[in-house]
Amino acid sequence: MLRTLAIGFISLAVLAPATVAHADPSLSEIEAQLDKQNKDLEATIENWNKLNIDMADSQAKAADLEKNLTAANEGVSQIAIEAFKTNGSMRNINIMLSATSSGSLMDQMTMLQQVTRAQQKSISDYKNAKTQLDQTIAAQNTQKADFENQRKKIEGDVKKLEDLQKKAKNAGSTKVTGANYNPGTLPAVSGNAGAAVNYAKSKLGKPYVYGAGGPNSFDCSGLTMAAWAAAGVSLPHNAASQWSKVAHIPRSSLAPGDLVFYNGLGHVGIYVGNDTIIHAPHTGDVVRYASVSVDSIYGYGRVKG
Repeated sequence: MLRTLAIGFISLAVLAPATVAHADPSLSEIEAQLDKQNKDLEATIENWNKLNIDMADSQAKAADLEKNLTAANEGVSQIAIEAFKTNGSMRNINIMLSATSSGSLMDQMTMLQQVTRAQQKSISDYKNAKTQLDQTIAAQNTQKADFENQRKKIEGDVKKLEDLQKKAKNAGSTKVTGANYNPGTLPAVSGNAGAAVNYAKSKLGKPYVYGAGGPNSFDCSGLTMAAWAAAGVSLPHNAASQWSKVAHIPRSSLAPGDLVFYNGLGHVGIYVGNDTIIHAPHTGDVVRYASVSVDSIYGYGRVKG
């Protein structure tokens, strides 16, 4: 009997923790989770943006190679046609080569062979480059397919994030959207930097939408890209790629129009003076002013142009 009771008590002790209700997470825990999910999601979105840039670049290179390859093939064909037309006299080819030929038949034949070899080498080089590029494009298409699945995951994560934001807001959080920030009196800015800054100011209050580059919604790198496009300067739609295009400067040199990079190149904003940036923060928020120290700073960059 005692043995049976002992076993019963042990069983209850094992089962008891499973029946204890878990306490709802505290507001600080929700906010910490919200902050982590925002940063993780933004990193995924920036990777998505980078892949789109890389694929567009590869397609453009492939089109150029195809055009060059066609031109090289046509060049070789034209030489062969001219040689056939002249019946071996090389008269038309002599005209083509007169600027560099010594006038002797042997020199002309040697020159013809050199031109043909050069054309054939160009064709071989183009073909090799095209083969390598085709392999790159195939790999990117595979990655794109993976990212299509990732895009669906992003959309699912956005929904979860929105639900978490609602939960945090209902619990009294002020971190769902950035706090209203008073930038004070901002300096007047002229030139290209002024055009970029003024564009960013004109988009205050526009919603954050991942992958968007304006004019009515933006993600972080989409906003800085569009701002500098208004100044006639082209930047890629990706924070890390923008970092590779700018001159890196110390904080002491920071001036309106410069870009400020955060979170290991996962986020970017545009500096507008007075220790203030304008940025598109994250899902559920809008383009807004913030302190330049709003997050973990990676570095500062000056746009060339």
